[in-house]
Amino acid sequence: MQTLEQQMSFYAAYHQDARNKASHFVGVPMIIFGLFIALGWARVEIGGVPVTAAMLLAAAVLVWYFLLDVPLALAMLAVNAALLVLADMVSVQPIGAGLLWFLAFFGGGWVIQLVGHVWEGRKPALVDNFFQIFVAPIFLAAEVFFALGYKPALHAAVQKRALEMRAAAGVAERTAAA
Repeated sequence: MQTLEQQMSFYAAYHQDARNKASHFVGVPMIIFGLFIALGWARVEIGGVPVTAAMLLAAAVLVWYFLLDVPLALAMLAVNAALLVLADMVSVQPIGAGLLWFLAFFGGGWVIQLVGHVWEGRKPALVDNFFQIFVAPIFLAAEVFFALGYKPALHAAVQKRALEMRAAAGVAERTAAA
């Protein structure tokens, strides 16, 4: 398993433009919310308690986040819990209403992020590694934590490695174009 630094460096290499990062602070939660709505439609009751596919996905991803970094995982637990509660309120609505919410948030979130990548001038990280889709939320949490002074050495290492990866990718792109 790659370390938090390795995961975040790869992701950061695709997200250096402030406008792109800002678009992700809006788009990523929108996508998660939309996904939780759709996954909320798949539900069973266990001992009178509803369990949804959204809950199961969130739990699985959170286990991985806890293996990477406990404080960041706790932040993601709070965010995911709020998104799960709100998405569940939508997913139990009539399917037409739920579908509109899903399309607006899931589709809108992707559009916002793609605009960010146009500003960045770089394709999304998930194009090169689909697993990065799970890194995006914890990366955003880390960005907030870093701004508050959390683990400055990790932040510096992530930035250094990300810039090195970007430079290497730029050389490879120029070589391929020649």
